[in-house]
Amino acid sequence: MGVWELLLVGLVILLGLCGVLVPGVPGSWLVWAAVLWWALQDPQPVAWWVLVGATVALLVSQAVRWVLPPRRLRVSGATRRMAVYAGAGAFLGFFLVPVLGAVPGFIGGIYLAERLRLGRPGAARASLRTAMRAGGTSVLAELFTCLLIMGAWLGAVLWG
Repeated sequence: MGVWELLLVGLVILLGLCGVLVPGVPGSWLVWAAVLWWALQDPQPVAWWVLVGATVALLVSQAVRWVLPPRRLRVSGATRRMAVYAGAGAFLGFFLVPVLGAVPGFIGGIYLAERLRLGRPGAARASLRTAMRAGGTSVLAELFTCLLIMGAWLGAVLWG
């Protein structure tokens, strides 16, 4: 697979990651479709294993989303700015503290957005709790799964 094709797959994965944060956009399925496209174009065993792992991870993630409360973030006062901060925090955390850093990065991003918006630490913590109860855990589970898939794809491309 050529460099431009790999960059295009990576771009679709990044769009999928952004789509996870936007209600109504099938972000996780964009990530899966990009991995499928890559696996079909590069029929190496590692590509197929990444595709199988991505499929299983997304199916588990969808099951977890059904168990967690539905997304009601808009009603709770969540803003697009909060979603951007949460996504950026998860993305940075994923690479700063490999894999596990996505969770505190996501939570830290929401806290930072609310701290900047509200100005007081106590109000920001209360808003963080409200956002996580209203559906933030569902978004976090889906985003974390997509970040794992992206990491597996990136590892397979770089070292496979």
